Amino acid sequence: MTSTSDAPTPDGADLAALRKEIDDLKAIPEEELINPTPAAFTDREPTPHATDAIGSEDWDANTKP
Repeated sequence: MTSTSDAPTPDGADLAALRKEIDDLKAIPEEELINPTPAAFTDREPTPHATDAIGSEDWDANTKP
């Protein structure tokens, strides 16, 4: 039988670090886990601006004499 050199403690104190890591991961939103945004790019995101509605362009405006 194979045994490890680090025997687990009966009170579970050795799992505290693992529990903290799990709690930290649970605090991250699922979208951020699936599609993370690198911190270096967050300050370079473009600022959105208003645009005209689709279909509101007057294509014939430039063709009239």
